Amino acid sequence: VQLQASGGGLVQTGGSLRLSCAASGHTFSTYDMAWFRQAPGQEREFVAVISWSGASTYYADSVEGRSTISRDNAKNTMFLQVNSLRPEDTAVYYCAADERGGTMTDDYKYWGQGTLVTVSS
Repeated sequence: VQLQASGGGLVQTGGSLRLSCAASGHTFSTYDMAWFRQAPGQEREFVAVISWSGASTYYADSVEGRSTISRDNAKNTMFLQVNSLRPEDTAVYYCAADERGGTMTDDYKYWGQGTLVTVSS
């Protein structure tokens, strides 16, 4: 599986962004998918995960209530909508995939290249 993240950019505090992760390969619909992020000088951290069917989702406390992870298996694409953006959301956002995902980076074999989100105060 090859993953391509997009949708990052510069946004003001309080704004919104919708990130996309396009996947190649015909096994996309069998993989759990997730978003992680990495701020400068910090460890990569979990943001959200969605099950292969889309029936189950789970969010980090830092984005819970203002983010929505979703997927379109027919289009091999996953999304992350983040609202009420804060300066501390500034990071490179990565999408990841694995047959059985979780909340740790080691849970995922496949990674996209990342897309930068910058939130100005």
